[in-house]
Amino acid sequence: MLDIKFIRENPEIVKENIKKKYQFEKLVLVDEAIEIDKKIRTLKVETETLRAQRNELSKNIGLLMREGKKEEAELIKKKVTDGNNRIAEIEPEIANLEKELNKRMLVIPNIIDASVPLGEDDTHNVENEKFGEPVVPNYEIPYHADIIARFNGLDKDASGRTSGNGFYFLCGPIAQLHSAMLAYARDFMIREGFTYVIPPFMIHSDVVNGVMSFKEMENMMYKIEGEDLYLIGTSEHSMIGRFKDQIIKENELPITLTSYSPCFRKEVGAHGIEERGIYRVHQFEKEEMIVICKPEDSMNWYNKMWKFTVDFFRSLDVPVRTLECCSGDLADLKVKSCDIEAWSPRQKKYFEVGSCSTLGDAQARRLAIRSKGEGKTELVHTLNNTVCASPRGLIAVIENNYQEDGSVLVPKPLRMYMGGMEEIKPVK
Repeated sequence: MLDIKFIRENPEIVKENIKKKYQFEKLVLVDEAIEIDKKIRTLKVETETLRAQRNELSKNIGLLMREGKKEEAELIKKKVTDGNNRIAEIEPEIANLEKELNKRMLVIPNIIDASVPLGEDDTHNVENEKFGEPVVPNYEIPYHADIIARFNGLDKDASGRTSGNGFYFLCGPIAQLHSAMLAYARDFMIREGFTYVIPPFMIHSDVVNGVMSFKEMENMMYKIEGEDLYLIGTSEHSMIGRFKDQIIKENELPITLTSYSPCFRKEVGAHGIEERGIYRVHQFEKEEMIVICKPEDSMNWYNKMWKFTVDFFRSLDVPVRTLECCSGDLADLKVKSCDIEAWSPRQKKYFEVGSCSTLGDAQARRLAIRSKGEGKTELVHTLNNTVCASPRGLIAVIENNYQEDGSVLVPKPLRMYMGGMEEIKPVK
């Protein structure tokens, strides 16, 4: 969410940014926002003038009454009453205009970083760098659901009966491997100096509106019927919401947190829920990282954060690459974002396992999160990144550690979380 002052003073920059994001239907919103803002400011000036006149006139009423000038006092009283009536007319008008302005401000996209490649959709995302050598073994690697089935590790028939499509039961050593990855991701980030947090898994609508765009909310969030609560799609939502309306001491920045949560997503507008596999599902678990910092430090943290995820997967012998998201693929609040993709030796291509984003001061502006130091108060910058989201991370580990005999090697960092287990052997 941009500052209305910035829009007012830089309308062409805002419009050019909208064009870069290929959201041409939003161009009209800039002029509408400026016009509404002008009306609001005019009415506020009128209100302030009327209040000042009322205060000045009120001082004279008592004096005139004491001097016996009742008629003059009554005339002034009428002016005060007329002024109060006009203020009473203006205030709801201002409130309605502010609602209309806010509607537009919420959907005008954030200014993207100059380094973001231009493109209409994700087909124009740009590969940045590869880490690790992608290998295709000389034996066939089955579909991940078929591999897991050989360990009696997946039951989607039962989850269909309990919950419907898009859910799953993980069982036995596969469930252990899934949990081991999340535990290792937690400890990995703690070693990097991040504070571990388990947040609420439901949040109020004002927090939802503060952390994401309306389109994202409609496509992702599950609402609790009859209550002002939503299931989180990622722990970023409640983690950033934690600081709503707070002023953070500048010497406490940066705040670096890593959080575990289940995540719930409708996946409306996505590529469909898989019938057999567990790549795209309604429920998954994730270890996230969150940074709240001074504006001048946000890009440095952005580059540190995606590297943490790269290092995490490389420590599990999974080759990865980073993919720079183009302008048309960025959500409205994002300044810059990249996907971290893992190598799939079965598909002979990379697939997304995480995403790193800096949102500038957009979330902070919506949620009134500020820092204060040396007499200056300013909005902070917020960033988020996936450390490990499973089952996607699980798929990457299984495929890249699949052996010709059907077993799966357990990467060394995970063995301590699995009672020393070095490999998972098929039972059928």
